[in-house]
Amino acid sequence: MALEVRKKERETSQILARRFTQRVRRSGILIRARKNRYKKKEISEQIQKRKALRKVELRKKYEKLQKLGKTER
Repeated sequence: MALEVRKKERETSQILARRFTQRVRRSGILIRARKNRYKKKEISEQIQKRKALRKVELRKKYEKLQKLGKTER
């Protein structure tokens, strides 16, 4: 949603800026933007399961390498 505020005849830039900020405040654009700022995108269950399986697989692989002494720990 775009807000457009045009300068009226004999209007100073300060009044124009004030009118713009009032419009933004009334429209609720900033409130919505601040709510969504740190919102994380939800991940589907299938992708979560896939990630968990991959993590388990990598952990097993790492433990195996560690037992063989091939890691840098």
